[in-house]
Amino acid sequence: METTHVAEPEAASGRFTRHTEQRDLPEAPPLRRLIGPSVILIGVGIASGEYILYPYIASQAGLVFLWAAVVGILVQFFINMEIERYTLATGETAIGGFMRMWRPWGGVLAGGAILATMWPGWATAAATITTFAFGGGDPVLIAVVMLFVIGAVLTASPVVYQTVEKLQFIKVGAVLVFLVVALFAAITATGYKDTSEVVSSFGTFPSEIPIAILVGALAAAGAGGANNLVQSNWIRDKGFGMGRYAPRIVSPITGHEEAAPEGERLSFPEDEANLSRWKVWWKRANLEQFVSFALVGGIAIIVFSLVAYSTVYRNPDLPDSSGFDFIALEGNVLDDAVGPWFGTLFLAVGAVSLFAAALGIVDYVARLVADVIHVGYTRRRPGWTESKLYFGVVWTMVAVGSAILLAGFDQPLVLVTISTVLGGAIMVVYSCLLLITNRRYLPKAIVLRGYRLAILVFAIGMLGVTTAIVAVDQVGNLF
Repeated sequence: METTHVAEPEAASGRFTRHTEQRDLPEAPPLRRLIGPSVILIGVGIASGEYILYPYIASQAGLVFLWAAVVGILVQFFINMEIERYTLATGETAIGGFMRMWRPWGGVLAGGAILATMWPGWATAAATITTFAFGGGDPVLIAVVMLFVIGAVLTASPVVYQTVEKLQFIKVGAVLVFLVVALFAAITATGYKDTSEVVSSFGTFPSEIPIAILVGALAAAGAGGANNLVQSNWIRDKGFGMGRYAPRIVSPITGHEEAAPEGERLSFPEDEANLSRWKVWWKRANLEQFVSFALVGGIAIIVFSLVAYSTVYRNPDLPDSSGFDFIALEGNVLDDAVGPWFGTLFLAVGAVSLFAAALGIVDYVARLVADVIHVGYTRRRPGWTESKLYFGVVWTMVAVGSAILLAGFDQPLVLVTISTVLGGAIMVVYSCLLLITNRRYLPKAIVLRGYRLAILVFAIGMLGVTTAIVAVDQVGNLF
């Protein structure tokens, strides 16, 4: 395909200049062939919010906070589509666009992602649920083994994206089977009736739940944190839009490096043919994201919360501690109410779900950090490919996570809450940056505008206010 190079304006202080290579926007394949990136996103997301935080809140305070799940997941849908918009149009990740404005933005976001996920809350949670399912075991040892298994699985994958996609499809399929059974077998008539509280309690923050957990749940509805940001890396590896021309991350052992395009950023001519193809891409990308992410994620949060509400809310055996004992109690109640097989299924789905989430988290943080280092610092050094950087980060995360667990920081709910609250702060930063990149660097015909611009501004305000409330609350606890 014939290409042209378009010079970009000279960069201001703190930015770095890259030329733009112009190619035609590829034709969009059928929707069924685009399904995948949003399944990975919700596959990673069905963990802290869906299985842990919202059910925990439901077990302690009922359904009065479930409204936040609906608001949170819809807000994330629109944030995610702005992340996708940039990569669809440029073949470059969103964080690459941020670094056009100011190179250190990459380091800021990568550092925030590492800080939010270095606490191996999901692996610890998966290990803890595993001990419930098998009636015992050392959760720390199990979590460390899980981290090393994650590192080995990712390293052995010829094309990492394809392996992650397949594993998350399996996870989401297992969760959906459980949810269908739970709708008929585990949720009481009272539980269905009391869903009216979702509307009548809109805007309520239950006082019996720590504010950090509530804000963490709001940020974790669907995905949260830097997880959403890496949606652009996943759709690039899937071949969405101009990402079709970008190389994918491959194993240093079993894969083969793919050549990158000559340009460091792509664009397409603003002619009738390309804009027509853009409309098809945008429509199908929105459908893939809405069904795979927003719809599946919303159903998962609601059903898992209703299961918790139907089984352990106001249960005399419900512990006062903010640990995972409420999940063990859920399993016991489901054993008695439905049958021993269902309580075991509930715990098995939780363990598999949280393990797959831990794998996805290691993958997305490694992608983000490798992307930042490669785009900003090592692109001109042939030996430092993005794939090699990726696997260096993967094994660093495995080592650091294991060290944290072995040092005694092994409380799963605390670790998950720390991660999700920090994730909310990260979302505020990159949502602001998206607002700029998607109006400054994209063709005029497809820039961010209208109601989507208004929703992004609302998201920034909502996440900013709630994160500030937590910050003030936690500072107050120090005195």
